[in-house]
Amino acid sequence: MKILFIHNDYFRFSGEEHAAEGLAGLLTQAGHQVDWYRRSSAELGNSFAQKIKAFGTGVYNPVAVREVLSKIEDVQPDIVQIQNLYPLISPAILKPIKKKGIPVVMRCPNYRLFCPNGLHLTPQGEVCESCLGRGKELNCIRKNCESNLLKSTGYALRNYVARTYWSLREQVDVFIVQSEFQKRKFISNGIPGSKISILPGLSPELTVPPTDLTEESKLVTFVGRASREKGILEFVQAASQLPNIRFAVAGNISAEVAHLPEQSPSNIKWMGFLNSKELDHLYQQSRIIVIPSKWYEGFPNVITRAMMHKRPVITSNIGAMQSIIDHEKNGLLTPPGNSAALQEAIKHLYSDIARCQQLGLNGHAKATRLYSNAALLEALLKTYEMAKGHTIA
Repeated sequence: MKILFIHNDYFRFSGEEHAAEGLAGLLTQAGHQVDWYRRSSAELGNSFAQKIKAFGTGVYNPVAVREVLSKIEDVQPDIVQIQNLYPLISPAILKPIKKKGIPVVMRCPNYRLFCPNGLHLTPQGEVCESCLGRGKELNCIRKNCESNLLKSTGYALRNYVARTYWSLREQVDVFIVQSEFQKRKFISNGIPGSKISILPGLSPELTVPPTDLTEESKLVTFVGRASREKGILEFVQAASQLPNIRFAVAGNISAEVAHLPEQSPSNIKWMGFLNSKELDHLYQQSRIIVIPSKWYEGFPNVITRAMMHKRPVITSNIGAMQSIIDHEKNGLLTPPGNSAALQEAIKHLYSDIARCQQLGLNGHAKATRLYSNAALLEALLKTYEMAKGHTIA
């Protein structure tokens, strides 16, 4: 099979590049031909003129349309897979591709189809679904969701044009989401379930073999960017109430909580950003991995990494997390933003080594079954068959 991947790289290498390249790698290893049409936001630089250019090309870029069609003539793909179209490609490429009868799938690691910033998140780190209701994209401007009125306006405009003029939702044959929660959100916003395929995020490759959890695994560990929406305040509060347990935080610290390391209790060790090998060793030293995020998330691979390491996870019963962790089976779910509930969950699970071990083993079994490379490749190929069926119909 020949697949053309289309992607606008972010200014800096991101999880979307990692995911797209990972899926392309799985396809190539299985004997399929993968070609790319890529642009990069790094082309724009930081000048005001280039930002204005991005405003326009996010709505319509005739150069990208011509280049994509030329690439299609050269490659003759069986499938086109789209990852990100903004700001240099634009949804204007969709109608010409569909006129050629080529099935189109679009991987949606976020909620940009409905929310201009893609996160359903305010600048203050609160969940927001205003753009789903009255006024739709205008709410992005009204709330200045990007903390920059020009940028918020540009995001809102390109979403409006994609939804109305370019009919993005109709032109794509199958939307790839990462969890059952995300699928339900898409259906509630008008995307037929028959056009949605669930493809979890790529499982991280461990740099060390997983080890069994023992009495020597003593840490309760937060992994990820330390920020309000990720639940770092609740994590610190829970730690302050459990002084006899050692806690650790691995990840960069957001500016709005930069004061936390100096003001947090002494039983928390702030480790900063860790590379994969360092992170794997930290997982091995941990008894519980805590992901107390307060927003929907996409597919946090810090959770699947914990599962691969046979570590139980305590996370929030919101968004993708509740689709990955099964309460009392491979971890525990607590209400987002509730530090008291988080504290109780940590306290009771930490004291029960046998329970920690069983939840960790159950998580490892689920991750091996559902999130392995072989399982992802099988799901991706089934998605392509779905898209072909829609095109024929």
